[in-house]
Amino acid sequence: MPFYTRNKVDFTTALTQYFSFRNETKSVEPLAELMRDLPQSNFTEILEFLRNNSEIAENFGYYIRNVFSGKPFNLSLTEANILSENAFYPEFKKRILNKVLPAVENENTVWFLVDTASVRPKKDLLYFKNIPPEDLTEFFNLLEINDFVALPKVKKELLFSMNILAWRVIGNAMEVEVVNMAPEYRNFDNPFLALQNELDILNENFKQNPEFTLKSKDEHYKQIRVYLEQGQDFVTLAFKNSAKYGISGKINQSLLKIRQQLDRMSDILAIMVTDSPDEIGEKSQQLFFNILEYKSHKNNLRELISDSTRLMSHLITNHTAETGSHYITSTGRDYVKMFMKASGGGIIVGCLVMLKLFYGTLPGSDFSHAALFAFNYAMGFIMIYLMNFTLATKQPAMTAAMMAKVLSEGENTKKNYVDFAHLVAKVFRTQFIAFMGNVFLAFPVALALIYGLDVLFQHNFAAEKAAKLLQDHDPFRSKAILHACLAGFFLFVSGIISGNVANSSVYYHIPKRIAKNPFLNQFFGEKSAKKISEYYAKNVAGIMSNFWFGVFLGVTGPIGLFFGLDLDIRHITFAAGNVALGFYGSGFMLDSYTIWISIITVFIIGFFNFAVSFGLSMVLAFRSRKVNLGEVREIYREIFRYFLKNPLRFFLPIRSRDLDNRTKEMVEKTMPTKSEDR
Repeated sequence: MPFYTRNKVDFTTALTQYFSFRNETKSVEPLAELMRDLPQSNFTEILEFLRNNSEIAENFGYYIRNVFSGKPFNLSLTEANILSENAFYPEFKKRILNKVLPAVENENTVWFLVDTASVRPKKDLLYFKNIPPEDLTEFFNLLEINDFVALPKVKKELLFSMNILAWRVIGNAMEVEVVNMAPEYRNFDNPFLALQNELDILNENFKQNPEFTLKSKDEHYKQIRVYLEQGQDFVTLAFKNSAKYGISGKINQSLLKIRQQLDRMSDILAIMVTDSPDEIGEKSQQLFFNILEYKSHKNNLRELISDSTRLMSHLITNHTAETGSHYITSTGRDYVKMFMKASGGGIIVGCLVMLKLFYGTLPGSDFSHAALFAFNYAMGFIMIYLMNFTLATKQPAMTAAMMAKVLSEGENTKKNYVDFAHLVAKVFRTQFIAFMGNVFLAFPVALALIYGLDVLFQHNFAAEKAAKLLQDHDPFRSKAILHACLAGFFLFVSGIISGNVANSSVYYHIPKRIAKNPFLNQFFGEKSAKKISEYYAKNVAGIMSNFWFGVFLGVTGPIGLFFGLDLDIRHITFAAGNVALGFYGSGFMLDSYTIWISIITVFIIGFFNFAVSFGLSMVLAFRSRKVNLGEVREIYREIFRYFLKNPLRFFLPIRSRDLDNRTKEMVEKTMPTKSEDR
């Protein structure tokens, strides 16, 4: 009945309307109307009504048994809330389509009945779960549906569902790429084939005796449980090995599907096992709840995205965590070394600032300027990376992943919280000195270059853009903070690219393919091919990350102009260089406000670069490792207490032998396993 033509009635009135007589209909409409009215009804009053109207209760129970009679429910157990596609995007597209335009199902199935009757499955499920167990048991007893799991037809459907899932698990688990994820199982009997053998025996027992009841003491039940657990161990090991072997989106989906199917088989097995007649009613209710639960999640996009991306984000942060461990200074020597590396990065950025100024004066379209700016940034960042210099804002994404890894894999004790706070202090002072190195060199280098060009060509090239450059570094007259956040976001994205490239390189054995390539071996020799392979393995992730970071920074401004949006990026090191050009272009004829606001804005930009990049990376890393947020709050408190006690350790390399040794051990314990042969 359409919503706009339906008169709202309460549940008991609808019961009286439909079941004051023996209703022989097999239409789902009465059930659908009752389910719509149920959440607004008081269940205690419904129970009281059924107690006092035994004929209506009997007729209602007869209708329920009649409408579900002869309708298979295996689809509700084998399809609902289980991945049906082998890749993320087809599954995502399918779920969106099913949400907008629900699929046309076979009307002679329980799947169709539940879909039609329960249009708000989550609300319906929550309503039933909030009913006291004794009231629900009485409700099932009044309708005489409290023992339906003991019926031979229901047992047959449960067993058939187990077999369908087992066949699908075997099909997925026997794929070569899946088997390669767990090479440790090559020397053992396959648990999935053994599971199917046990199910075959169970099938035979049921065929010989349809009244056959599975009990928890039966050997077949115990063996099935063992093989289901071994199957889960296989999936867990395959996921764990992804840190060594890499993983593709397809294999990730296949392993997720196997895990879901094994979980579903465990659910069905738990319902099939009854040790006493008293458990039959409980198992009947459990099957009812399970079908509603699966139905309520079958098109859930949030769960699909969460499950499908968690492992990939874990692998990405695994790589960035390994890189992040190199960005921690413990000794004064490390501290000075980081300053020198950052100074080298500052020198290159000072040159890039001048090149960008030059490219901006060239005639051309927004597209040509975008290409030139992107080339300028990408070239400079790759140079910084290959020359082993440091760009300070590239560190937060790496160190955030490393810290999340330490936090998730360490023991959560008061002592460890103090150790972690000391680790944070070491990370912070490393960021601080890297910022200083970048800024203190980018400013004078840009100033020296613009002065040199002025002396050489007798022309102040920064004069025309000086006012704009200084305005862009005044947060009250420009969107400097928003643009700094955009740069922080691109830093975060470049970290994701780095981890993704590293994972793909490992999974597809790219370094090994290069080393074994016949062409390279023939023309350059085996040693040269191996060196190229090692160079690729070591640098490809960093090169691609820096390349795309440069592209993002270069094209944002021109794209903003093209669409009429005030989009641009502000990066602390480039901001220092641009302020230098602004000062020189204006002939240093500036009021004190402009001077101070420009200098302060450089560090404000650095703060937001760091905060956005580090914050997003921490969220991704915490999500991928399922870090308890309650523990995170306690750790933040410990970090704050540690800062109050030892503020200078957050800026200077003041040593503490015990804490330094413990934090070093903490980091070394949690570093990723290197890739290896399968």
